[in-house]
Amino acid sequence: MLTNNLGYPRIGSKRELKKACEQYWSGNSSIQSLVQTGRDIRKHNWELQKAAGIDLIPSNDFSYYDQVLDLSLTVGAIPKRYHEVILNKGNSELDLYFAMARGYQKDGLDITAMEMTKWFDTNYHYIVPEFTKDQQFKLFSTKILDEYNEAKRLGINTKPVIIGPVSYLLLGKEKESGFERVDLVKNLLPVYLEILRKLEEQHVEWVQFDEPFLALDLTGKDKAAYAYVYAEIKKQFPKLKILLATYFGALKENTALAASLPVQAIHIDLVRSPEQLETVLADLPDQMKLSLGLVDGRNIWKNDFKASLSLIETALDRVKENRLIIGSSCSLIHSPCDLELENNDKVLTPEIKQWLSFARQKLDEIVSLKQIAANYPSAAAKLKENEAAHQSRKTSALIHKAFVKERLAAISVKDDQRGNPFALRQKLQQEALGLPLFPTTTIGSFPQTSEVRSWRARYKKGELSLAEYDALIEKETEETIRFQEEAGIDVLVHGEFERNDMVEYFGEQLAGFTFTKNGWVQSYGSRCVKPPVIYGDVYRPEPMTVRWSAYAQSLSKKWVKGMLTGPVTILQWSFVRNDQPRSETCTQIAFAIRDEVNDLEKAGIKIIQIDEPAIREGLPLRKSDWQEYLQWAVKAFRISASGVKDDTQIHTHMCYSEFNDIIQHIADMDADVITIECSRSQMELLDAFADFKYPNEIGPGVYDIHSPRVPAKEEMVALLEKARSVIPAAQLWVNPDCGLKTRHWAETKKALTEMVAAAKVLRESVEEAVTL
Repeated sequence: MLTNNLGYPRIGSKRELKKACEQYWSGNSSIQSLVQTGRDIRKHNWELQKAAGIDLIPSNDFSYYDQVLDLSLTVGAIPKRYHEVILNKGNSELDLYFAMARGYQKDGLDITAMEMTKWFDTNYHYIVPEFTKDQQFKLFSTKILDEYNEAKRLGINTKPVIIGPVSYLLLGKEKESGFERVDLVKNLLPVYLEILRKLEEQHVEWVQFDEPFLALDLTGKDKAAYAYVYAEIKKQFPKLKILLATYFGALKENTALAASLPVQAIHIDLVRSPEQLETVLADLPDQMKLSLGLVDGRNIWKNDFKASLSLIETALDRVKENRLIIGSSCSLIHSPCDLELENNDKVLTPEIKQWLSFARQKLDEIVSLKQIAANYPSAAAKLKENEAAHQSRKTSALIHKAFVKERLAAISVKDDQRGNPFALRQKLQQEALGLPLFPTTTIGSFPQTSEVRSWRARYKKGELSLAEYDALIEKETEETIRFQEEAGIDVLVHGEFERNDMVEYFGEQLAGFTFTKNGWVQSYGSRCVKPPVIYGDVYRPEPMTVRWSAYAQSLSKKWVKGMLTGPVTILQWSFVRNDQPRSETCTQIAFAIRDEVNDLEKAGIKIIQIDEPAIREGLPLRKSDWQEYLQWAVKAFRISASGVKDDTQIHTHMCYSEFNDIIQHIADMDADVITIECSRSQMELLDAFADFKYPNEIGPGVYDIHSPRVPAKEEMVALLEKARSVIPAAQLWVNPDCGLKTRHWAETKKALTEMVAAAKVLRESVEEAVTL
């Protein structure tokens, strides 16, 4: 019985990679320093896994930014606009790589970044491959081979991890019409074969191909591509051991397809879909190995050994022990690095800590499950310890609150309905707010400089009193209000300088949440988040944002938005308790946010934004499962927003979402204004709203805040003209794609000044049209 890990966190236990990347991007360190940091992290990860007893240790799971972007570079899927970056001999391969991820604005070039979207239903983002009809591929980067050999020199035999060719194509986007991206599989496969040939020459034993799309709905053409690809690989490399990894869902109707592929092992996610085990066992060929994904790669709760052992026993009834592999459900990049770094009992109490497991501990759980199943002498004590922790969690008084459950039981129709339809609310809001055509606003946050972050750190250490800290935040808030007024922005925000993270900030003030000190996970590139842990029933003990929103509003005669994070996003971007349905936890959060919305309105805040960027990422992978999720998710948002008067304007914000297939549900949320990410897609996302004839107001983002480049007014005008061609001018707002927290002040001021100027151009063009 082998042990298997699908991937390990690459950020470093103390976010070494984040710091090294940002130092390099800012010009404060060399490429040699960055590369050395990557080498140190890889060495640490490989040695850690070897010491833990993992048999199939992954390589090529490390990335400086994103594993999909890595593969695009590897196979030469480099959009033409970056070729000038390649031609500049002063640029390295990494510089090209980062240009594709972040855009490029130097050497007289101004190149936009590639599109970024969510990795299935996680909070990880990947860089979307771009494909053309005549797309050609070639081996451009040898990263896969280099990292395999790097581990080999350390005496560690690894299993290279490669996104499978079919999933890679399906993760991308056609940049012109007249073809389907899966049609490119015959162009792409030769590069994969070349990679495998080079790996075979180095005597690689196992290669892991990640094919998560096998857990999704597939077309006949997709299925044919799978059959073709793996038949060709088997024909050319008959002795190579291929582990085909699926995760995030059940194979369902794709079970027979997966089992028919000529590979040595299939990995299935039994955390997300334990019920699929019986079906897979029934179809599993006699000699094929089965990798059981038992240890949760996406959450932080300690594995229930008793439940996992039951699944192992079920498998052993049909499969010999030497054909079974025990592993993580998916890559551990979605887990924090090491629970042992949580050494502050005031941050994470011992009672709750005993219920948790991070990436390093999950390695031990994988090995422990093998040992218990094989009756190792030390196994009985491990099983007993595990059972005690789970019993403690079931009986803890920290978790269950009767009054929270009673409030949910008393939900009525009026809890998720506004007083009147949008058409009437819109008229009342126009009268109350007096905003111009194409009103300008931002999504919420403004740059959090190192100085602002240092204030928060000093306050937490006791080096600043609360009064001193508040005075600093007040000063920063007032300066931000004044800048927005001077720039001519119509609806202001307070800047959120008191907030660490859009979810963590609220979790810190809600009961039922706890936190970690070093529980960082990668969101995209160097962006790391520290998700709250929802361990118990959720409620709001006291107001959370009213003090700062009211203060900001007192500084200006213009309207200042109250800024909140919505219940679905708080749920999605937290580590969520797994002892009750997610829908129930989400509804508890919705009522807590509703209480805050009502208090903001009482404090005189007339525009309130409830951000829900995670609505779509929460969708189940199978369309047949969408309806149930959307029903409770939309209802949760409406509960949070429906306690206010008709003339109070409710905004929401969403990013990185394809809306076509859920547009009716977006409309059902009934937000007065929705702002969305649109600039990277050149307003393509807006087509869904136009085709549907979305009735409410829309703010399509006019510049990409995830890139440091500053777009010119003319570029934004062009995007707004595209928007105006499909959405009536009376419904359009003007705003950036997302919050500005991660940007610098200089570029932020330039970009927002250009944005306001672009809105003025649009207003003038409408006025001229009316005059004519």
